[in-house]
This record gives sequence, C-alpha cells and structure tokens, in this order.
Amino acid sequence: MKRDLADFWNLVWEVALCVCAAFALLNAFAPHQDLPWKPLDLNRPIGQATAAKVADFELPPAAAAEQVEAATDACIQVLREAGVTVERAPDVDDGGFCQVRGAVRITGGDITPLSPGGLTMQCPLAVRYVIWDRQVLQPAAREVFGSEVAQVQNFGTYSCRRIYGQTDESARPSEHARANALDVSGVRLKDGRVVSVLGDWTGEGATGTDGSRFLRRLRDGACRVFATVLTPDYNEAHRDHLHLDGASRGLCA
Repeated sequence: MKRDLADFWNLVWEVALCVCAAFALLNAFAPHQDLPWKPLDLNRPIGQATAAKVADFELPPAAAAEQVEAATDACIQVLREAGVTVERAPDVDDGGFCQVRGAVRITGGDITPLSPGGLTMQCPLAVRYVIWDRQVLQPAAREVFGSEVAQVQNFGTYSCRRIYGQTDESARPSEHARANALDVSGVRLKDGRVVSVLGDWTGEGATGTDGSRFLRRLRDGACRVFATVLTPDYNEAHRDHLHLDGASRGLCA
C-alpha cells in the first residue's frame, strides 16, 4: 500500500514537471500575441489572444465609477506606450441607453488621423482602431497601391439612436449610442488618391478593381479586430461605409 502511494505521488510529481516544462517552452517560443497572459502590444500582429486582451478593457453596464477609471486608465496607458497621443474625454449621459463611459479622444501620435478628428469613443474602440490601422489598413495600402494612407474618412462614432435610426422602442440601441462604433467612409492616400466605400466597393470606381480588393482587405482584417463589421454586402444602409464596432455579439458581413 505504501509503495502504491509512493508510486502515485512520483507520477504526480513527474506530470507536474512535464506541465511546467511545457509551459516554459510555450512561454518562451510561442508568439507573444497568441498567449493570453502576455500584455497587449499594439505593435504585434493580430493573434489568437488579441481580442481577449482588448476585451479586458471592456466595461460591464453596472461598473462602478472606480472600475471605470481603473480600466480606462489602463487602456490609455497601452495606447500611450504604443506612441498614440490620447486624452480622457468627458463621459456622455444623454439619458436612457445613450451613455458613454470611459470615453477617450485620440489627438495625434503614431496613428493614421481620422477625418473628421477629435471623436469621442470608448477606449477599447480606440485600441481596436490602432490595431486595425497598423496591422491591416497601412499594410494593405502599401501592398495594393504602393502608398500609405494619409487619413481615414469617417461618419463619426457617437450618435444617440437605435439601429438604422429607428424610432420603434423595440429596436435595439445602436453601438453608436455608446460611442462603441466607427463608420469608415473611405481613405485618402498620401499620393492624393481617394478610395471611397460608396464609389469603389464594386470595383467600378476611380480606383478600379484595386479599390475593391483593398476595401475587402480592410473588411477581412477588421473582422479579426472588431466584433461586428458591416459593409455594402450586408444591406443598403451600409452602402457608403464600413461599420466597425466592439459589441459583445459578433457579425462579419
């Protein structure tokens, strides 16, 4: 009996050593962005754990004020460490579901400017935009057009409304009502060319098939960063922009 017990604990010890060794190897050699216990680095490629790391900054609806500030401060720190100039923006409370907590504003730094700029947004949305800019937008522009993007044209982030502007109280609140969505209408390249969702999605616009291929690259890459990505392929309401949001549900269309 004593020998059986000793053999059992020896086996447990050997298994524990193997687990520790496997963890050490994983920690040392697996890509940083694929390991959930490694801190979020906005300069690294999008990995298996990237979405979960960004989600750590999300705020539950009933978050206390102290929790809001702690999560937002940590989120802002990640942005600043990545070279993005960002400031805490006033939170918004327009009543009902139109509330923005943990609001920030990107003001400059190592980031492609939004036009118009100075947008109020939730901090995790700002993080997603930076990742998309560095890992999707600029690489796609260089590959397809041989030019970088000078500015991202948009229709804004915050709007106190339900989806599609419906007035029916049964309609779901839009993520724009929480400044948790960005509508991208197009981009202006550094060489002066403009690619618009309305004009170039089908490949029949001024940039031809390159424009269509580029926009679809932006969509596909965004689906790895944002929770919901809606395009002209989804419905008529999105014929002129890419809707990018950080909702809890997910849809890429």
